[in-house]
Amino acid sequence: MNLVDIALLSGAGLAAGTVNAIAGGGSLITFPALIATGLSPVAANVTNSVSVFPGYVASVYGSRTDLKDLARDSSKKTLVMLVPTSVVAAALGCALLLATPARAFDLVVPFLVLGATTILAFQERLRGLVGHPRDMTERRRTLSLHAMVFAGSLYGGYFGAALGVMLVAALGLVLDQSMARISALKNVVSALGGLVTVCAFAAFGPVAWADVLVVAPTAMIGGYVGARLARRLPSKVLKWLIVAFGTGVGLVLLYRAVF
Repeated sequence: MNLVDIALLSGAGLAAGTVNAIAGGGSLITFPALIATGLSPVAANVTNSVSVFPGYVASVYGSRTDLKDLARDSSKKTLVMLVPTSVVAAALGCALLLATPARAFDLVVPFLVLGATTILAFQERLRGLVGHPRDMTERRRTLSLHAMVFAGSLYGGYFGAALGVMLVAALGLVLDQSMARISALKNVVSALGGLVTVCAFAAFGPVAWADVLVVAPTAMIGGYVGARLARRLPSKVLKWLIVAFGTGVGLVLLYRAVF
């Protein structure tokens, strides 16, 4: 690895960590950068998963104030019980990755991302159709929350690109909270899923650890900066920033799948 590679990976890690904390889709920055340094697609994929995980952890720390506010306004027990839901779903996603053809899922993912972006963009109208979170019974809201986290973590364990967009869109339908608090919970779920995939790939995948040592620290810095930035943005600005990121990521993935 030369100085050019180090500079490229450092910049990619910083940008990916920031983007992941705000919206998701940072892997579209780090994955090509790892490929450019000479890694095979498989090695780049697993190395990327391990590398960006510290950024998720840093984003959780960066959004700790919003997490505390969310825990104060919601049931702490409900939030804690989301941990096993997320971990189990992410593990199933990893197993699904090993059991299904990657090409089939590649064709579906762009539409999932674009669909989640559309849900987020028209969230208020959809709430009018499915019911506003404040009108839900406690039981229905809890079950819906677990269902959304399970589905998101399953997807994250399998693929993960634009996971943040999907989680924000889904959680926003069942939580009557600000975008900053929803984004903070998204960071926790992403970190839990990331931990599962890191353990799996570190044990069984061809991880390029030298590249991890370059990308991980900058991704951590970016994750913290992105989380702090997200909590300072007005809810409407944050929402449409995520919609913009999600649309861009979805279109890029669609282009890659088709061409």
